[in-house]
Amino acid sequence: MSMDAIAAKMREKVEGSGFSKSVKFDCGADGVVVIEGATVSTTDAPADCTITLAKDDLESMIAGELDPTSAFMQGKLKVDGDMSVAMALSQVL
Repeated sequence: MSMDAIAAKMREKVEGSGFSKSVKFDCGADGVVVIEGATVSTTDAPADCTITLAKDDLESMIAGELDPTSAFMQGKLKVDGDMSVAMALSQVL
């Protein structure tokens, strides 16, 4: 799945959710997905919170196969910045 396809799936979930903060999913060399309120893009930008993880894990999370909290506890993702923003987003995705 391309980063654009991942961004499109996220867009479906955040539109109309009332999420108003910004979060960057950083998949290293594979690219980034930045959510800013209801806007989702693959253009790198500063965010309230940056979540670093493997692209495969991001795909699993979007598909509902990987719980964000479990991924964090297993060390599969790293959160930098405002942790409460990450928690709010986990309720949307």
